[in-house]
Amino acid sequence: MSRLVVVSNRVADFEMAAQSGGLAVAVSDALRTRGGVWFGWDGKVVSAGTRVPANIQTYDNVTTITLPLTRKDYDEFYVGFSNSVLWPIFHYRLDLAAHKASFLTGYKRVNSKFADALGKLLRPDDIIWIHDYHLIPLASELRRRGHRQTIGFFLHIPFPSNETFSATPGYHWLSESMMDYDLIGFQTTTDVENFVYAVTNERDDIAFDGETLVLGKRKTRVGRFPIGIDVDAFRSIARSQSADEQISFLQRRTVARDNIIGVERLDYSKGLPDRLRAFRRLLQKHRARYDKKVTLMQIAPPTRESVEAYAEIREELEKLSGAINGEFADFDWTPVRYIHRAVPRNTLAALFRGSRVGLVTPLRDGMNLVAKEYVAAQDDDDPGVLVLSKFAGAAEEMDAALIVNPYDVDEVADFMHTALNMPLDERRERQRALLSRIREGDARKWQATFLETLIAAGTARQNE
Repeated sequence: MSRLVVVSNRVADFEMAAQSGGLAVAVSDALRTRGGVWFGWDGKVVSAGTRVPANIQTYDNVTTITLPLTRKDYDEFYVGFSNSVLWPIFHYRLDLAAHKASFLTGYKRVNSKFADALGKLLRPDDIIWIHDYHLIPLASELRRRGHRQTIGFFLHIPFPSNETFSATPGYHWLSESMMDYDLIGFQTTTDVENFVYAVTNERDDIAFDGETLVLGKRKTRVGRFPIGIDVDAFRSIARSQSADEQISFLQRRTVARDNIIGVERLDYSKGLPDRLRAFRRLLQKHRARYDKKVTLMQIAPPTRESVEAYAEIREELEKLSGAINGEFADFDWTPVRYIHRAVPRNTLAALFRGSRVGLVTPLRDGMNLVAKEYVAAQDDDDPGVLVLSKFAGAAEEMDAALIVNPYDVDEVADFMHTALNMPLDERRERQRALLSRIREGDARKWQATFLETLIAAGTARQNE
C-alpha cells in the first residue's frame, strides 16, 4: 500500500487521544490506516537567517514534520496573501482584500520553500494530499522539480464566482497551477461550477468533459466532496455524564427557558453582527413573548488578530452585545451572553444539546461543521432546531434545516421565532432527516471517497 503524505498549513496533534474537526479526524484516520507523513508549518515565527531543524515526531506508523516561518514569510505569505487576499476574496469580501506586490511574492516564495523541503522526503509511489488555500500552487512547484507522484488538493473554503476570483492578483497563474493536480475537491456543486468556469472561460485550450479538465497532456479531475464530522464520537460526548452535569448547571443559572447558540471564530465571513441584529429584532417584535425566556449565547474565539478587519469586527460585536443587553436586560436576565474565547469541545457538545436553537448564519462558508455538530448533539426525542444560512456549504446537504438569508435581519428573526415555537413532531422529523444526512457523509466517508477517486485519477494518468 502506498504511503499517504498530507500537507496542510497546520498539523494535527497526534498526542491527543481524540482529534477534533473534520480534517483532523478524517486525515489522521487515513494516515493511521495507510501509514505516512503529515507535513506543515509548526506555528512558530523565527528571525530571518535563523536555522531551525524540522521538528519530526513519530506516532506508530505516522510521522509529523513541521517547519517554522520567518517573520517576512509570516507577514507576506500567511497574514498577507493567504489571509488578507485569498480569504476575503474567496469569501466575496473584495472590500477587505489588501493588495500588495510583496504578498504575492511571499506566497510564491513559501510554496517554493515547502516544495523544496517536502521533495526531499518523498518516495516515488507516495500519494500526496494537499489542503486549502495557503498551498494552492504546491503541486505545480513539485512538478517543476520533477515529482510525478499522484497529487490531490482539497479546498476547504468556497471557490468564488469568476468575477470575484478575477480580482485576485495573479489569478491566471493561480488557476493554471491547479491544473497540475490529479484531483481537486470542493465542498459544494457551486464551488465546482465556479472553478470550472474560471479556468475555461478565458482559454480555448482547456476542455471539460463534465468530470475532467484537459490542458494539453495535463488532466485534472474535479469533484464535490463535502466534508463531515465523526457523528458517533460527537454524540457520545454530548451524552456523557459530564454533559448532563453542564446542562443541569446551565439550566439552574439562568431564568431563560430557551437558549439559542452560535459558535464561530470571530471572522467577518460568519455574519456575527447581522446575527445579533436579528436577535434584537426578535426581541423587539415579540418582547412580551420572550422577555426573560430566551438567551442568545454567542461563542466567538479570536482568530487572525493581526489583521485589522478582525479588530474592527470584535469592536462592533462588543458594542452590539452591550447595546442589546442595555436595551432589554433585567437584573436577573442577560439576553446576549457573548464569550470571546475558546471553549472546550465537551462543553460545546453539552451547550449544543442544551440549546433549543442552533443559529448558523455565515455570510459565506465552505461547509460549516458547527451545523453538523449541533445536529449530532441533539436528543432525538426532544431535539432543537437548526437555523442555517443558505450561503453555508452545509445548506446543500442539510435542507431539512430552516434555511435563511443571513443578510435579511427580519427573516432570520422570524425563523428564530419559528424554531422556538416549532411543534415536537416537526422537530423530530427534521432531526431524523438531518441526522441521516450527516451520517451518510461523515468524516471517514469524505476521506475514503476522496482518496479512492484520487488514486484512480493518478493511476489513469500514469498508465497513459
